[in-house]
Amino acid sequence: MNTTAKGPFEVKMNPQPWYGPGSESGTDHTLGRFMLSKQYHGDLEATAEGQMLSAGNGAPGSSGVYVAIERVTGTLQGRKGSFILHHTGLMTKGVPDLQIKVVPDSGTDELTGLSGDMKILMADGKHGYEFTYSMVTVQ
Repeated sequence: MNTTAKGPFEVKMNPQPWYGPGSESGTDHTLGRFMLSKQYHGDLEATAEGQMLSAGNGAPGSSGVYVAIERVTGTLQGRKGSFILHHTGLMTKGVPDLQIKVVPDSGTDELTGLSGDMKILMADGKHGYEFTYSMVTVQ
């Protein structure tokens, strides 16, 4: 049975150096690397830390891609533990396609057996989430 958790979150993205050809001069801005720090509220009261890699030219209406991994630690509707989220985002000519999934078998403590998908919602310049998940009882 699926359950839905909702609420707002804050995110801080700290740019990191990119290591590779062109990075020495600081002129190659097509590849990016960021440290992520999040604070979830609502049905998911948690903190998250992670990393994101991105590619694209940054021009309005252009295409690009990002992948990210974050470890979420806190309480999900009364259950304590942690789990890992995997993000895959693709922008094609300004049209987004974003998938965020719980990494299988990454749930700990009372979140063991967690699976699910998260959507990021934007309203009035603020971030929100909608997390549809299920718990499998592990024996």
